[in-house]
Amino acid sequence: MGTFGLDEMEEVKEEKDGAAKKADRKKKMPFAYWKVGDTEYKLKLTTEQVCKLEEKYRMNLLNLLTGGNIPALGIMLTVIQAAAAPWNHGVKYKNLQLAFDKYVEEGGTQLTLFSDVVMQILMVSGFFTENQREEMTEKMEDAKELL
Repeated sequence: MGTFGLDEMEEVKEEKDGAAKKADRKKKMPFAYWKVGDTEYKLKLTTEQVCKLEEKYRMNLLNLLTGGNIPALGIMLTVIQAAAAPWNHGVKYKNLQLAFDKYVEEGGTQLTLFSDVVMQILMVSGFFTENQREEMTEKMEDAKELL
């Protein structure tokens, strides 16, 4: 590096900035979101919440939610409540039932609740690797096109 000028320093800074931008694109979303009417729920399961759910249902959460069938609506709403609790003050199960009614009025279904909300919660909560998240996102987009 020469004594005069800052060109070399700018090139290094630009390389670092480019690498940081690429890394930012690879980062997973910090939260899943469920917007119903004017309310938007910020959702992500903490370890404590996962443990509470597994204790309640006496099974691994991933098996409960992805065991081949779409889980019961009550289970999905309970998972949403657990994912919402740390980030949305005072979320009650009854409020989520009412939110689901509104969601249906707005065109949502149990299937879209599962794919667009519950699966997104699992993706942001550390249940899947980056490759698995990408593959699942593609598959869910393909499935939506078929519906």
